[in-house]
Amino acid sequence: MDIFDDLADECTRLDGLLAGLSEADWERASAAPGWSNVDVVLHLAQCEEAVVGTLTATAPDGAPAAERTAVSMDEAMDGWVAAERAGADLVYPRWQAAWPAALAALRTADPDRATPWAAIPLRPATLATTRLAEHWAHGLDITGPLGLPYPDTARLRHIAWLGHRSLPYAFELAGLEYRPVRAELTGPAGEVWRFGPDDAGSAITGAAGAFCRVGAQRLAPADSGLTTTGPNATTALRLLRNYAA
Repeated sequence: MDIFDDLADECTRLDGLLAGLSEADWERASAAPGWSNVDVVLHLAQCEEAVVGTLTATAPDGAPAAERTAVSMDEAMDGWVAAERAGADLVYPRWQAAWPAALAALRTADPDRATPWAAIPLRPATLATTRLAEHWAHGLDITGPLGLPYPDTARLRHIAWLGHRSLPYAFELAGLEYRPVRAELTGPAGEVWRFGPDDAGSAITGAAGAFCRVGAQRLAPADSGLTTTGPNATTALRLLRNYAA
């Protein structure tokens, strides 16, 4: 599975959905607290522009600094959206131009060179994975309140990998020692995806879609239907995140 091709497919799917929104749909509240649907797409556009900026060392004006400050990343993103809030007639074409530019920059970047992003530097493939994860999660934010279908796809494998890979970092942020946790997840077509060592003393099993939603903070662990075994799996599921902030 090529992450760049899959990122393109996810953005193309979202573009097709956005093309069908009415003016009222754009202004409706999304599932992202405090943001309308147009705000969500503005945020995505800003982040794609930041991808281009960071890969070319020319970050866009107003982009939050990558290093940590007293302001949380969520607060920084909210302030950035508030500073550039606009209507769908401006925001939608801005995002339509931003994501292909970001994708092109990611495809041509040095694959071994880590680039500053959010809390930690990321290589292009991993950065592309975070962009896929964010577009997918915000797609849920838009389609959920509108009652529109947004079915899971095999692209979730990238997001599940990202969430599992981020577990040591999540434990570190929580001030806890990380011990290996295995994930055995069932994909949308019934395929099984395994992450982590076979001999890990803890395991999370269940639907990949639920695992990814928990990592995106769109689903509570208790409501996920995921099963945890071993001494560290319940904590891992509670700390699971598909992003670094």
